Amino acid sequence: MIALLVAAAFAAGLVDAIAGGGGILTVPALLAAGLPPVTALGTNKGQAVFGALTSAATFLRARRVDLRRAPVTFAAALAGSLLGARAVFLVDPAKMRAVVLGLLTLAAALSVLNKPATATPSKVARAPLVAAAAVALPIGFYDGFFGPGTGTFFILVYAYAFGDDLVGASANSKIGNLASNLAAFSLFALSGAIRWDLALPMGAAQLLGASVGARLAVRRGARLVRALAIAVSLSLAARVAWQMLGGGAG
Repeated sequence: MIALLVAAAFAAGLVDAIAGGGGILTVPALLAAGLPPVTALGTNKGQAVFGALTSAATFLRARRVDLRRAPVTFAAALAGSLLGARAVFLVDPAKMRAVVLGLLTLAAALSVLNKPATATPSKVARAPLVAAAAVALPIGFYDGFFGPGTGTFFILVYAYAFGDDLVGASANSKIGNLASNLAAFSLFALSGAIRWDLALPMGAAQLLGASVGARLAVRRGARLVRALAIAVSLSLAARVAWQMLGGGAG
């Protein structure tokens, strides 16, 4: 079981570093291993934080992160994720599935219909820091509460609202993703909802996968990011639809 979870974590780290959505692999894997939903979500954050830190550091070294926007994004995503992780213990995540399905379907459609491979004039250029906070707070909440698809949402918003090229959008998304992972991780850890015997080996695999994925994104560019963003969006939408139809519990 641990070997399968480690393999899922490596693949998730690789995919998440490029286009987000690594949780589509790890959350179902943890649920299939027999963990209760809250423990699965907590353990997922316990291992995902390793990949988030690695991919953020890789993109920062490659100078693909907007350093002006990054502190605001980090703070807003951190606050949103804290609220979202707290809400996990109060609200049934299944109630969000209809909304998530709609958002993921829209995200996939935007990825297919448009091709923002180069930066374009942004509609939010007059107040980029306010817009960055307005984006990061709700996405951070979503990540703390539910998780899968967070990076993909960040990438698409940055590409279409801010005019980032897709590699830049992927790089900038890692700042918000890191903040939301750290916040949720802290709350889950304090609540005793993390299985450390699983989170630590999975985290090591996440770290390796994220390092490979971030380097691939920098070298291969927008085409790779776009292809994976479409695949992740469609896969997540299909998974949520299946759950809504009663095909799965997690």
